[in-house]
Amino acid sequence: MQLVFATNNLNKLKEVQSLIPKHIKLLSLKDIGCFEDVPETQNTIEGNAIQKVEYIKTHYGYDGFADDTGLEVEALNGEPGVFSARYAGEQRDANDNMDKLLDNLSTKSDRQAHFKTVIALHLNGNTKCFTGICKGKITRDKHGEKGFGYDPIFQATGYTKTFAEISLEEKNKIGHRGKAVRQLIAFLNDC
Repeated sequence: MQLVFATNNLNKLKEVQSLIPKHIKLLSLKDIGCFEDVPETQNTIEGNAIQKVEYIKTHYGYDGFADDTGLEVEALNGEPGVFSARYAGEQRDANDNMDKLLDNLSTKSDRQAHFKTVIALHLNGNTKCFTGICKGKITRDKHGEKGFGYDPIFQATGYTKTFAEISLEEKNKIGHRGKAVRQLIAFLNDC
């Protein structure tokens, strides 16, 4: 089986490749000649994931899957949510995004948050979604050099280190994307 993972984010690609069974050949957007930005104009995480995978099927003819992830902070009414990647602007800079979030939380005592990943799979004419959630809190400062995005300020429930301080293997075990990918793999194994 071969599937396109509709992302230009090399960090996401690396994370998912480490989880996908070897009998599934994973193609990147580059592998299929897709160099344009795949649209993400929906107002929900689920909507963006579906939009991306349907774009690949419509324009390139490949079955595959796409994900969208958001960090939802309770004290900020779910912000940054669907706008997580461009929270501080269209430059999509992780440090700018973290700085804005930390600033917006500076007067808040409730720092509870969760990461939510939705993977939309388009296979044999059908679309199915898989959702992974990882609960935790936002730290007061950045810690760690690993990971990407908001990882240096997100601490999963039950952990004393941020996502940027733990190994990729550990993050995949407890993280939102790993949870959604395992659901995807279980579904594919039953096909």
